[in-house]
Amino acid sequence: MTNAAFTLTQAPYFHTLADRVCALGEGHAGERVSLYLQAEQSTFIRFNRSAVRQATQVQQGSATLTLVSGARRIAATLTLTGVAHTDLRRLTDELATLRSLLPDVPDDPYLLLPDAVTHSHRHEHGTLPRADDVVQQVAEAARGLDFVGFCAAGPVVRALADSTGQRHWHHVESFHIEWCLYLRADQAVKASHAGAHWIPAEFQKLVAQSALQLQLLARPAAAVAPGEWRAYLAPAAVAELLSTLGWSGFSARSRRTHTSSLSQLASGLGERLHPSVVLNEDTAAGLAPAFTPDGFVKPASVALLSDGHLRDTMNSPRSAREYGLAANGANSSETPESLSLAPGTLREADVLGAIGDGLYVSNLWYLNYSDRSACRMTGMTRFACFRVQGGELVAPLPVMRFDDAFTRLFGVDGLLALDEHAVLVPDNSSYGQRALGSVTTPGALVQGWRLTL
Repeated sequence: MTNAAFTLTQAPYFHTLADRVCALGEGHAGERVSLYLQAEQSTFIRFNRSAVRQATQVQQGSATLTLVSGARRIAATLTLTGVAHTDLRRLTDELATLRSLLPDVPDDPYLLLPDAVTHSHRHEHGTLPRADDVVQQVAEAARGLDFVGFCAAGPVVRALADSTGQRHWHHVESFHIEWCLYLRADQAVKASHAGAHWIPAEFQKLVAQSALQLQLLARPAAAVAPGEWRAYLAPAAVAELLSTLGWSGFSARSRRTHTSSLSQLASGLGERLHPSVVLNEDTAAGLAPAFTPDGFVKPASVALLSDGHLRDTMNSPRSAREYGLAANGANSSETPESLSLAPGTLREADVLGAIGDGLYVSNLWYLNYSDRSACRMTGMTRFACFRVQGGELVAPLPVMRFDDAFTRLFGVDGLLALDEHAVLVPDNSSYGQRALGSVTTPGALVQGWRLTL
């Protein structure tokens, strides 16, 4: 079974299925058959108290079979075995079932499929750590510390074929390790290391930085009053803000129905963003595939914000049909999958000095909109956040709630500087399967950040 499952992430296996399944649409006028593969071969390791608590490998795949005739569409998803003749038999039977049910499916007035026959191929090999390498690195870097963490690594595949001749293959190898160094009660330092190439020295450096922050957490918490503060938001904190902004901020549907959190900016009523805010859906640099399950090809980059102004929107096929737009590879919820904020000029060594007297915020959580129409968000500080005085970390910050508008915080009066380097913050979701979404962002120095309690 292991050998069979391994074939799930190999192109010849997929093309064997695709060629046979798509050929089943021949002889049925007006039909369109497509096959969408999701597969992975992942290593998962969990740590607690610097010891391995779980180590496992997952090899799995599923195929979504879709049948379209006219404006009618029906689909089913099957778990695959990796044995080609077994999977072909099950897919063939499922297609016959879908064909028998299709006449009972109502027409979809907003159904839109690509007209062009396109092809793409992305196969990226990474320098991934072996499980025993990760264990050894953690043992060395976290000696004497309470290291709690999770590591996921391995190839993830997305592939598409249809009876019009489309063929798309996406194979990326990546890793993501995140950890907390735990002190006591609710006090811990959180950090992560992710990408396509495992660099032991970088991991060791990040754990060492976490250990230094852990020492500061042992100090008595600073007394911080609600109000407006100069603050540095680390990349993980900025990623939370950007992810929340992506819920509706760039959706064509939300923009047209005036439910977007950026509606005021779109209408010219909101505060203008800082000119240095350059935000793109950067598919070419992300981990997500450059095609959709329907076969639409995504542009290498979609400009969302630049020079303080809104640019394009995320246009799903349904919105494209309804509003007469060009589909640009957006998913059904029209949320970014490879969001990227361009870096600025603030050097890492200069961050504390630039804060001067203020706050260092490493993480945020529980984010939501307190006023969507005004793009105002609320949430809590989390993990290692610190009071800064004289350009030095002096004491941990108690858990605080903020409530502030993104457009003000990253506006001409709020944003002071962005880091010179952007960090990949991948979606760490692994419910059912590993996710491929990501946010790439620098940290941000802001003024007037509003704490409410």
